[in-house]
Amino acid sequence: MDLDAELSALAVQRDLPAELVRRLLRHPQARRSAALLRRDLTEELIADIIRLGSARSLAANASVPAHVRAHLAEHPEPTVRAAVAASVEDEPPGLWARLATDQDPTVRAFLAMNEHLSHELLAVLAADPEPYVRSSVVQYGRQAPEPVRRALLTDPDPDVRRTAATVYAPPPDLLPALLADPETRSLAVRHADPSPELAADPDSGVRRAVADHPNLPAELRNRLARDPDIHVRNTIAARPDTPAPLRESLIATAATDDPLTEWVLSFKRSAHTCPPRSPAPPDLTREQAEELLVRAGL
Repeated sequence: MDLDAELSALAVQRDLPAELVRRLLRHPQARRSAALLRRDLTEELIADIIRLGSARSLAANASVPAHVRAHLAEHPEPTVRAAVAASVEDEPPGLWARLATDQDPTVRAFLAMNEHLSHELLAVLAADPEPYVRSSVVQYGRQAPEPVRRALLTDPDPDVRRTAATVYAPPPDLLPALLADPETRSLAVRHADPSPELAADPDSGVRRAVADHPNLPAELRNRLARDPDIHVRNTIAARPDTPAPLRESLIATAATDDPLTEWVLSFKRSAHTCPPRSPAPPDLTREQAEELLVRAGL
């Protein structure tokens, strides 16, 4: 571990004496780590962090006292206000409403990430004039009430509609319109019954969605196995209910000279897991911490 990483790890070590934390604040990377992750920051340390220029990291720390975060919600830098908006509670009352009308759309979009928001505030953000903000409501307000979901599924902006169709299961009465909309058709397929018409759709994305449908009949599966699009055929090959001989035949015809396409195809057919996290470094004793700080000139 290099020196910067060692200092950052020490900056978030539990039960570290305040005087050592204060010395670490002189190191930019360690200061940002302490500002973001420490839960025991004193008023004095908070003031030092702000003075030294790490207000943005501090604003994202949900353990910082409410009055400090409310103060940071008035910061002149939009990135600081946005960091506050993403997780702050409505303390003092009216803080959310003020952030929901912030002049910078990034702040309003980050407010949409806030899991504490009321349904009323989600509805306000779902009607925001900026499509980017409305898309954030979709991405982070997954438990939005039905009126909000309906509004976003029928949003005038195609990007918002696509995002909403990716996240929300549509009410049955909206499904025909979503299937008729070129922007949402392939995403709505999974909520419809597979049909020969959908399996023959001119849009390969629609046919690929049909090929991935959990209730795909064997007749349509075999038809899509002959699809001219390599990704549609590969989706059939990836299905657990595809007979082994058909799967092997499809894989044999999925060869490509493009390494990226080959990786995408093989990824679809394989099970991938993330590697385990690296173990956290061991805590340092007071003596070891002092030695590290001296080595860093702090």
